[in-house]
Amino acid sequence: MSSEIKLSQSTAIRLEQARGKGMPEADILKAIQAKDVSAFDAVSEEHYRYDEFFNYADEHGEKLEEAVLNGYRITFNTRGGLGIWLEKAFRLKADQDFTVGDGIITGLQLTAAQAEVLKQRLAWNWVITDAKEIPAGLELTLKLRALV
Repeated sequence: MSSEIKLSQSTAIRLEQARGKGMPEADILKAIQAKDVSAFDAVSEEHYRYDEFFNYADEHGEKLEEAVLNGYRITFNTRGGLGIWLEKAFRLKADQDFTVGDGIITGLQLTAAQAEVLKQRLAWNWVITDAKEIPAGLELTLKLRALV
């Protein structure tokens, strides 16, 4: 797995925010290639701006273009950060579409394709401990690895 692209939780959230707000993949790639922060102005949010997006990626060796094209794994998820990533990546709402507790996320309903994406992206410190089939796909429970 050494060829696996790794992104920080912060970078992953911003990437999924851009996707979730309708920024086309081609535009994301073009902005990354040009290191054009202003291209993300339309998808920027108060707490999730792109001012340091490229600087951080460069400093930490994050391969943004490869992550967009081939996928990525988050290096480490905090409880709150994982909840935010789920909201951005799958257009869900915490406390409505899933519940975040101490070291656990329950009631997360995803399609089979979304569950596959989650498995690929989820940081090593979290695991999927339960998956029940439901009409729309799967209902998942995620736990901190240390609590399993």
